[in-house]
Amino acid sequence: MSATASRPARPGTAGPGRFARPLLGAFLVAAVVDLAGLLAGLDTVHLVAKPLLMPLLAAYAAVRGGPRLLIAALLFGWGGDVFLLADNDLAFLLGMGSFAVGHVCYLTLFGRGRAGRARTRASLAAGIVYAVVLAVFLVLIWSDLPAELRVPVAGYSLLLTAMAWRAGVLGRYAAAGGALFLLSDALIATGIAEWPRLPAPDFWVMLTYIAAQLLLALGVLRAGRAGRS
Repeated sequence: MSATASRPARPGTAGPGRFARPLLGAFLVAAVVDLAGLLAGLDTVHLVAKPLLMPLLAAYAAVRGGPRLLIAALLFGWGGDVFLLADNDLAFLLGMGSFAVGHVCYLTLFGRGRAGRARTRASLAAGIVYAVVLAVFLVLIWSDLPAELRVPVAGYSLLLTAMAWRAGVLGRYAAAGGALFLLSDALIATGIAEWPRLPAPDFWVMLTYIAAQLLLALGVLRAGRAGRS
């Protein structure tokens, strides 16, 4: 894919990259429509707009020459999005499983990066912070979670935290994306535990999630471009 992307287009033709801006624009429009629908309480708008988000972002990543693992991670995120549109425990577990596979894709992708000694030290420090945050959060929320969801939520949270931590090896964009993904899913977990929530909680969940996936994708694409150059 990178070899194709680096090959100059013949005169009179245009490569697939010409679709990048329209696809990114369509993703942003779908995001705005989805968030506006949540604020307005229009469930039908959310049902239509949410499933469009990750396919559009994956298509953008593909035409930008993004790695297959990034595209796979985004598409497994789409699977999680679709499952979570249904409000029942089975759909929640299936959605969480789909997101978990996406996190494995991200972790595999981040494991291919090269970090300098200073970045490695910073990464270890961040890992300690993430581990403490995860432990404290699980201790606080454990008794308020439904018994049948405690182990799955704990396992998923560990995987997500690892992804958020390792995202930092690709720079600030990816690091911010990983942190926002963790925040978004923490907001979901507090809803399941019936903790006090912000007004329009679904809006904040989707806002942080959309920003997370976009920043992760941009971080991977930027790192890939820097590596090729």
